[in-house]
Order: sequence, then structure tokens, then C-alpha cells
Amino acid sequence: MFWQLTLLAYLIGSLSFAILLSRLVGAPDPRASGSGNPGATNMLRLAGKRLAIATLCGDLLKGLLPVLLAAALGLPIEQQSWIALAAVLGHLYPLYFRFRGGKGVATAAGALLGLYPPAALLALAAWLLVFKLSRTSSLAALAALPLCLPLLAWQRPDSLLPMALLAGLIIWRHRGNLRDLIAGRERHF
Repeated sequence: MFWQLTLLAYLIGSLSFAILLSRLVGAPDPRASGSGNPGATNMLRLAGKRLAIATLCGDLLKGLLPVLLAAALGLPIEQQSWIALAAVLGHLYPLYFRFRGGKGVATAAGALLGLYPPAALLALAAWLLVFKLSRTSSLAALAALPLCLPLLAWQRPDSLLPMALLAGLIIWRHRGNLRDLIAGRERHF
């Protein structure tokens, strides 16, 4: 059951709501416009609030639903965490879109919400605070992630390894943003 759910989570994670919604309404392909990232922030810039919110909700759900399904089937928290990682990997490297995906923040947030809601709420609060102060989405994402991992590790130690790998992948996907932040070139809202 674990391996089937892991594969299902990856396939669900591979659905890119930014790309699908862009095609549906005739908006520019987010991989070829704006920041080039198929995520909610770029959708906000390219297609407006409605499509950005729809993208955010879709990306959150594809992280949340596989974890909730695994929990409902009685899988232990460690296996739920690996399933969460598979959903995020699907978002980062989607099978359906030539393995060219987003940065995984919203999908990871959805997975965290399923694994341990207080950690997800802490990450959301940190994201909102840093974004309000900096007006920079990437900085907010990079600040929120390290804050929620210690809480998650303390309450759910079995999930530490897959969640640390998840954090590492998200930081890796933001390496260009980190370079731009350091150089003072990162986009602000």
C-alpha cells in the first residue's frame, strides 16, 4: 500500500495547476513568462489574483490529499512523510511537463498541514510576517521553512528525515532566488 500511495502522490504532485489553468484561460505559459516558475506568485504577476489563488489552492491540495489518504489508511507518520515528499517531488519534477516544475512551497505547505497542522500554521505566520516586511515571496518562503522543521521534528521525530530532504530540495530550487537576494536583484511586490 505504501509504494502505491507514494507513486500516486508523485503523479498527483505532477499536476501543474499553473500550467493547466493558463492553458484553460489562454494566459501565458508561466514557464515561459515572468519568473519562469509555474507557481502562484508568477501566476499573480501574469494572470491576476483569481488564477493565482486557484493555483495556490490546487498546489496546497496536491500536498495535503495524499497525506490525508495515507493517514486515513492507517499508515505511520514516517510513511506519510515520505508520501508527502513524493507529492512535492512531483511538483518539482512533474512527469507530465517534462520534469520542469515549480519550487514546491505551496505543495510542501499542504503536506505539512496534513502531517502536523501547528507546524504549517507556524510556517504560514512566518511567511506572512517576512512577506509583509520584505514584500519578497522567495525570502518569505525561505524564512518560513526552517522555522517549522524544529517544531515538526520535536512533535513528529519519525518525519524528520523526509522533511529535512524536502526542505533541502526547496532551498535547492530557490538557489537562483538566493543569488538574486544576495545581489539585491530579487523581485519585490
